[in-house]
Amino acid sequence: MENSQETVNVQTGETKFCKECGEKIAAKAEICPKCGCRVEAPAAAAAAPQIVINNSNQNSNQNINQISAMMKVKQRNKLVAFFLCLFLGFLGAHKFYEGKTGMGVLYLFTGGLFGIGVIIDLITILFKPNPYFV
Repeated sequence: MENSQETVNVQTGETKFCKECGEKIAAKAEICPKCGCRVEAPAAAAAAPQIVINNSNQNSNQNINQISAMMKVKQRNKLVAFFLCLFLGFLGAHKFYEGKTGMGVLYLFTGGLFGIGVIIDLITILFKPNPYFV
């Protein structure tokens, strides 16, 4: 049906020429029937869409310790925890300071996990940032 319509359009005078092969084709044709090349872009694709961006972003970045507010964590001073572990580590004072009462009781009854736990905690406290969150 398209070929017969194109031949009618070519015969009636509504024609144009293919840019690739030079063949006379219908004025509304987008693809040349002889060579198969696209003569011009489709009409819908030719018009670029109008994009309007209405960005009224009024947000301001305020870092007010959102992690500690959400998770109810507390800041602890690295030096206080270190000296508590150094002098009273076998009693678990640094664990009670951090709010870890279960581990504090365990350190209290086992002498700081027989001294090994105190040594490990001293090293780990040294590598924590100041202040750190518990």
